[in-house]
Amino acid sequence: MPIKIIDHRSNEYEQMLKLRYDVLRQPLGLNFDDVDLDREKDDILIASFDEDELLACCLLTDQPNEALTLKLRQMAVKGNIQGKGVGQQMLAFAENIARDLGNEKLMMHARIEAIGFYEKAGYKKVGDLFEEVTIPHFRMEKKIR
Repeated sequence: MPIKIIDHRSNEYEQMLKLRYDVLRQPLGLNFDDVDLDREKDDILIASFDEDELLACCLLTDQPNEALTLKLRQMAVKGNIQGKGVGQQMLAFAENIARDLGNEKLMMHARIEAIGFYEKAGYKKVGDLFEEVTIPHFRMEKKIR
């Protein structure tokens, strides 16, 4: 199951958008905004494939107001393979990329149902519960260096 960085607006990126929509957006009745998608050209786009089939994805976004910190966003794993370790492998890959780029911390806004997954990987909740995209989240962080 190769994990790799993909290019913005590539064929692989289009597959990433579909998976993110299916897993993260559609259940909330949300769509993508062209302005937000255009901003992703500066993100690190990470995807896991089995042959040509996209299994999982995530993005790393620079945090201009937080030195040496990247934000993990839009982590999505195809429904039929959730719980089989693919998300853990994606997270480890993202942490390695962030570390290799000189970052010291990875953070994310984690949905309530994902808290246990991130805690198992060493992330800690920071601050209070807040609402984002109509659902509760916690900020979570991990020192990676």
